[in-house]
Amino acid sequence: AGTHGKTTTTSLIASVLAADGMSPTFVIGGKLTAAGTNAQLGESRYLVAEADESDASFLHLQPMVAIVTNIDADHMETYGHDFGNLKKAFVDFLHRMPFYGTAILCTDDAAVREIVPQVNCPVTSYGFDEGAQVRALNVRAVAGQMHFTVQRRNGVVLPDLDVVLNLAGRHNVLNALSAIAVAAELDVADAALLKALAEFKGVGRRFQRYGEVAAKDGGHFTLIDDYGHHPVEMAATLAAARGAFPGRRLVLAFQPHRYTRTRDCFEDFVKVIGEADAVLLSEVYAAGEAPIVAADGRSLARALRVAGKVEPVFVDDIAVMPQAILDNGRDGDVVMCMGAGSIGGVPAKVVELQSSVKR
Repeated sequence: AGTHGKTTTTSLIASVLAADGMSPTFVIGGKLTAAGTNAQLGESRYLVAEADESDASFLHLQPMVAIVTNIDADHMETYGHDFGNLKKAFVDFLHRMPFYGTAILCTDDAAVREIVPQVNCPVTSYGFDEGAQVRALNVRAVAGQMHFTVQRRNGVVLPDLDVVLNLAGRHNVLNALSAIAVAAELDVADAALLKALAEFKGVGRRFQRYGEVAAKDGGHFTLIDDYGHHPVEMAATLAAARGAFPGRRLVLAFQPHRYTRTRDCFEDFVKVIGEADAVLLSEVYAAGEAPIVAADGRSLARALRVAGKVEPVFVDDIAVMPQAILDNGRDGDVVMCMGAGSIGGVPAKVVELQSSVKR
């Protein structure tokens, strides 16, 4: 469970258990690339499930091992717009474990640290901080992967691990640490663990690479698709792109998701979108919500212009976004399509349009 990172974390854990021959059942909020599906019935007693706090449905689960990746202000309508209620829900989720269960908590996150004293079962902490029991050190980005060393100091001191993670970004190092903590809890062999992390093929719409697309000025740009739709997720993904493709122009094609989120996180959106070198911005994907004054795509575009960091191109109709990407992508660019709405269909359409031009 957690506001961000659930799908990748769940996918990593399922992959690690499968690599050790444990044949888990898994239910994930995205398509696990290696399996070609988001759910699969395994042959063992292990079930790896993505627990969702957005509608408080995670309070119906009774896990034996529970992970909390982070706690951030999102889906606040479910919790009466009270962050304290959201934190209490995560505590209640952890209290649904038996006393002999294990809570695996990312104590780099301030809100997670705050709830640790309320947890009434054994806790394994993970993160970059010195006090974490499962800790990553010497983290470095290498050719789209993350290389790091892991110390494991939860009760029994296990040998340090030199990890190659086939994902980009420091946020994914944290996701991998949670899988490493689960592996220690379930006695997964280190060799299987390391193999699974090094060969992980990713999850659909999580920094999903569509490859190289011909730029109209000659050469090619790299096209990537990502589900990120909250400023915290976006910042982590853009930082991952900078680390994976240093020195290249970063173009963000973004479709905001929900008017309420755009309103509640407006200034944070302006800040994070402004970190890109060029921006293609569409209208908000409503997800069933009524429009809110000054929380639409044009208002966001105006705020970005006033901030002065980037001059956005406003794309009123998402159906036009694929052509806008082809018109604006230059040789050497990294073009990142991002959002939780209909922009998910844009990268494939970009590839299709480019292929039709070549014919």
